[in-house]
Amino acid sequence: MHTLEELRAGRLAGIKRLQLSCGLSEFPAEIYSLADSLEILDLSNNALTTLPDDLTRLYRLRIIFCSNNPFRQLPPVLGRMPELTMAGFKSCRIEDVPAAALPPRLRWLVLTDNRIEVLPDELGQRPLQKLMLAGNRLRALPLSLASCTTLELLRIAANRLDALPAWLGELPRLSWLATAGNPFSAAAADDACPDVSWSALTLGRQLGEGASGVIYAATLGGSAVAVKLFKGAVTSDGLPDSEMDACIAAGAHPDLIPVLGRVVGHPAGTHGLVLSLIAPEYRNLAGPPSLDSCTRDIYADDKRFDAASALRIARGIASAAHHLHQRGILHGDLYAHNILHCPQGRPLLGDFGAASFYDCDGAQAGWLQRMEVRAFGCLLEELAERIDVSGAAAAAMVAALSVLAAECQGTPAARPMFADVERRLAVLAAGTEH
Repeated sequence: MHTLEELRAGRLAGIKRLQLSCGLSEFPAEIYSLADSLEILDLSNNALTTLPDDLTRLYRLRIIFCSNNPFRQLPPVLGRMPELTMAGFKSCRIEDVPAAALPPRLRWLVLTDNRIEVLPDELGQRPLQKLMLAGNRLRALPLSLASCTTLELLRIAANRLDALPAWLGELPRLSWLATAGNPFSAAAADDACPDVSWSALTLGRQLGEGASGVIYAATLGGSAVAVKLFKGAVTSDGLPDSEMDACIAAGAHPDLIPVLGRVVGHPAGTHGLVLSLIAPEYRNLAGPPSLDSCTRDIYADDKRFDAASALRIARGIASAAHHLHQRGILHGDLYAHNILHCPQGRPLLGDFGAASFYDCDGAQAGWLQRMEVRAFGCLLEELAERIDVSGAAAAAMVAALSVLAAECQGTPAARPMFADVERRLAVLAAGTEH
C-alpha cells in the first residue's frame, strides 16, 4: 500500500505497481508522473465514480483494479488503453458496460457483484481467458461469446439466467465454470447431514481464510475437528450457501475432505460446516494463478514428484471427480491450488465455492463433464512436467500421462469421460506394480 504523500514527494518514481486506498473521490493527477513505468494500478476501496479521459497517458498500464468504488458505468476510457489486459471492478454499483469500455487486448475481466443486466455483444470479440460475472442481474449472455475460442474460466453464478447456453459446451478451451444460484440451476441432492449445535463446539485458532469463509481448528466432544464459517457475501465464484450445499451433497469419498455436520444455532445465524481436521503434513499442490499466468496455477520452482506419487495424485482426483459427476455435481474449480496432498501423494480435493448441480440424465450432462475433464487434463499436464525422470519406467510414465493429458484437452466431443480416465490410470498403476 502506498500513500499520496509518498507519491507527491516523488518517492515512488519508477515503480511498476501502485496501490492507493485513502478515500479518493477524484483521480490523483500525480499518478501521471509514473507514466513511464506504471503497469499495475490498484485504486480499490475508494470513493471514485469516474476515471479521467486522459488516463491513456498511462501508456504502459496493463492491469487496473477499481473494486469497491461506487462506479455506475464501466469507464469508457478503458477501451482506449492499448496495453490493458485486465480490469477488476468487483462490488461497485455498475449497471452499464458500454462496448467502448472494452480494451482491445482484454483477457481478464472481473465484474463480480454489480447490477449488470446486459453485456455488449462486442465482449466476445476480445481475447478473453477469464470472465467473472457472478452476482449480477444477467438474463442472457452475449451470443458473441460463442465465438470466444480463448475463454477458459467463466463465472456466471448468482444471476437471473433461465437456461445454460448449449454453445458453452462447444467452446474449445472452457474448463472452469460456475453456474449455481440461477433460475435454471438444479437443486442439491437431499443428502442427510447431521446437525451440530454451536454450543457443542469449542473454537480454536484460525487455520485459513478464503473468499467464502474462515476455517478454524475446533473440538467436538473431545475430538479435534475443523469448522468453516461462511461469510454470506457474494464471492467471485458465487454464493457461499451453494458451496455448503455442494460440500454436503458430495458425500463420502477417500479423496474428498469429509463433512461431519452442519453448524446450527450460531448466535449470529452464521452458516457453517464441521469438517475432518486434516493432518498438518498435507500441503497445497500449487498456488493460484498469478496476474500473468491468468488461468494456470503457480508451482514452487523446486516442486517435483516421483512417478508413483504423481500417479497417485492423478488417480485420486480422477476418482473424486468421477464420484462428483455421478452425483450431478460440477466442481467448477478443479485446480491444483484446491488440492491438498501428503508426502506419499494421497490427494484431497477441496473448495466447492464454484460447484453447481446438474441433471445427470439431462442433455447437458455429457458436455459439462467433458469440460471438467479439460481442467483435469491441465492438472495432469502439470504433474507430468514435474516428475523426476530417473529411469526408463519414469520416462514411460511421463509419456503415458502426457498422452492422456493431451486427449483430455482435445476437442470437446473427443475427450474421454472421467470413468475412462480413471480406468486408464488404473491400467498405468497396474503396469508399475509388475
